[in-house]
Amino acid sequence: MKKYNPIGIGLCVMLVTIFAIQSATIRCNAWAQQPPSSNETTSPTKELAKLSSIDLRFEGETIDRWQGFQRHRFQFQGMEAWVVEPNKPIGSGLFSWCLMFPGAFTDRCAAPQLLERGFYHVYLSVGNTFGSPEAVEQLASFHQFLIQRGFAKRAVLIGISRGGLYAHRYASEHPENVSVIYGDAAVLDMKSWPGGKGKGKGSPGDWQAMKQSYGFSSEADAIAYDGNPIDQLSPLARQKIALVYVVGDADDVVPYEENTSLVEARYKELGGTVEVYHKPGVGHHPHGLDDPKPLVDFIIRHTVDGKQNR
Repeated sequence: MKKYNPIGIGLCVMLVTIFAIQSATIRCNAWAQQPPSSNETTSPTKELAKLSSIDLRFEGETIDRWQGFQRHRFQFQGMEAWVVEPNKPIGSGLFSWCLMFPGAFTDRCAAPQLLERGFYHVYLSVGNTFGSPEAVEQLASFHQFLIQRGFAKRAVLIGISRGGLYAHRYASEHPENVSVIYGDAAVLDMKSWPGGKGKGKGSPGDWQAMKQSYGFSSEADAIAYDGNPIDQLSPLARQKIALVYVVGDADDVVPYEENTSLVEARYKELGGTVEVYHKPGVGHHPHGLDDPKPLVDFIIRHTVDGKQNR
């Protein structure tokens, strides 16, 4: 029987192992230096999605559908709240937030189209409080609740009619939390509506309710109030919040001349970004646009493309 030298065998095994390791290292380095194929390229949306971790578990929630998307309904500090989730989130927890009338003219007011583009959509019912200081505090608390769950710090606010008060009042108090405001026939001066102190019809009942919500002790105090959106644009401009509006030129409830027109002129003087879409011959209704694509494109341009989401 032929005898084998154990030392020689060991040396051979060691040499074979070293050769195999060197070959594998060369192949790995060569692979790493190759550009990925078209099928391997990671899209920006997928990269954003990896960074986004949204907690959609809400205590006591019920699940239903809103505009064809899954909606989570729950109570937040005793108020009705809900979150609608997109089928394919764009990442970074981007979301739109309708401040009032979330069920009004929805197909015309951008929210469903933003959901299709990957935005979440949220709502908190703070009641008919005209964007009062208490309402702003409630909105801020809800926003912090969302941020803690992974949603973006900067929201896209949708202010329909009197919802414009809520959107602008919140933005003026917390400008770092807002990227875009979309106002639709938006109330931007309470003297115009509900006050009816100018060209508009006004609403005496709402005027009284507004004074109570704000704690005004007299008519003079309400008229002298300097916290209306038309007077609080500097914080928005400093934070580079982009504004976009839709107005009916025949609106006799929230007249363009007393609301959006003033904001448009003053915001441009401050160097801010603002666009206005006019509907000739149209009154306060219907809200939105027949095709809201220009609104959606504006919002995308100043959030996803402009990276004003965090």
